[in-house]
Amino acid sequence: MNHRLPLLPSIPFLLFALPALGADDPGLAARIAAVEAGLQPAIAIAGAPPVQRRLADEMARLGVPGASIAVIHAGSIEWAKGYGVVTPGGAAVTPGTLFQAGSISKPVTALATLKLVEGGKLALDANINGYTQWWKLPNNAGDAPITLRQLLSHTAGTTVHGFAGYAAGAKVPTLVQLLNGAAPANSRGVHVSTKPGTRWRYSGGGYEVIQYVIGERTRTGFAQLVQDTVLKPLAMNDSTFAQPLPPALLARAALPHDAAGKPIAGGPHTYPELAAAGLWSTPSDLARLAIDVKLSAAGQSNKVLSQSMTQLMLSPVRDNFGLGWRIDGTGQAQTFGHGGANAGYQNLLVAYTERGDGVAVMTNGDRGGELAGAIVRAVASAYSWPTQRARVRTAIASPAAALAALPGKYVIDGLGDFTIARSGDSLTVALRDGASETLYAAPDGSWFVTSMEAELRFAAGNERGRVIAPGLDAIFEKAK
Repeated sequence: MNHRLPLLPSIPFLLFALPALGADDPGLAARIAAVEAGLQPAIAIAGAPPVQRRLADEMARLGVPGASIAVIHAGSIEWAKGYGVVTPGGAAVTPGTLFQAGSISKPVTALATLKLVEGGKLALDANINGYTQWWKLPNNAGDAPITLRQLLSHTAGTTVHGFAGYAAGAKVPTLVQLLNGAAPANSRGVHVSTKPGTRWRYSGGGYEVIQYVIGERTRTGFAQLVQDTVLKPLAMNDSTFAQPLPPALLARAALPHDAAGKPIAGGPHTYPELAAAGLWSTPSDLARLAIDVKLSAAGQSNKVLSQSMTQLMLSPVRDNFGLGWRIDGTGQAQTFGHGGANAGYQNLLVAYTERGDGVAVMTNGDRGGELAGAIVRAVASAYSWPTQRARVRTAIASPAAALAALPGKYVIDGLGDFTIARSGDSLTVALRDGASETLYAAPDGSWFVTSMEAELRFAAGNERGRVIAPGLDAIFEKAK
């Protein structure tokens, strides 16, 4: 299933030239400088002075050795630039440095899947088990058929949120072993656990079902199929689904780092879950993807999909999620995008459907998600976007009862745990290892942090609650 795809050496040299244009264009130079000095947290506290931070300082604070940015303006890549290093003591990050894209693999998979739908090889609303002979998706929630539309939009009721990958040198499961949760797979088997179509629940497992369906239906390796139908037509010449990455390409890759900024032992994990998490790419290639989706939706490109199919792709099915993309806003303010998180890599891609603006950010640190979000907000401010700015929230004093009742460890099934602690007359929360921050009380009874769009809501008794964030709505329980 792994294919070593040739990458054109001329592309990085072209991208190196893009930032240099700023030297002759004062406006561009000023915008780049504004981004580099204008990082903003996800949440601003009402009445408090605005917070702006420098990119280099945030990389150091978050333990992220390297970052790469590509900014789309007026329908094209206006600039692309690398920051930091591939690993401490290593080479500098350039626009041609490869990163694991994580779940940004999913919209690429969706494009390839919809290409097959347009070609008559698959149907959006047919029972996917009708396409497979050797493996069938178990349905523990009744007899309703499971469809590609549901799998692509995370409404099929399938299990398995995400994947940890496999350390270098570890045995990697076949796709069927992975789907069954059989050794040496390190994730549970994929099945349907809630009634299809009734709720949105993010499921990387559902995308692995799509990978299997494509394999049986086309008899073509998934990596090669996506190369032929998406990556090559869009000139994404620095992108590949090769897992593991061949040595020649690994030499061009940013290496992964944990939340403390330390290199992950053995280097990049291998992800046989290609459809959900297997893409290697660059911000400039992701920007090319976004540009074509925008053009196709406007009827100005048919390199992969027709206008009508792209518009369908960008139409929300449930809870602001379309076929492969998260969709926010309407009209000139509508965006499509996706985040991506693999072991040691955190990324973000967002672009406007009608405006010719967007940005792709890739990082090689486990705390790079916070960095990427802050960069997107800095770009939004520098380019006067109508959205993607910091959200202003009101904070109130933490109630005395909460100070006593809430501290403790909480568990989110399948996603890990977090810890709340008391600090004087306030609370702190560690949503990630080594990343404790203030937990603010809101007037409506919810709790929030400033580093991300996430809030906690506790049920009566404080032993149980929900964590709500873009792409996540999960139940947590206090550890006994």
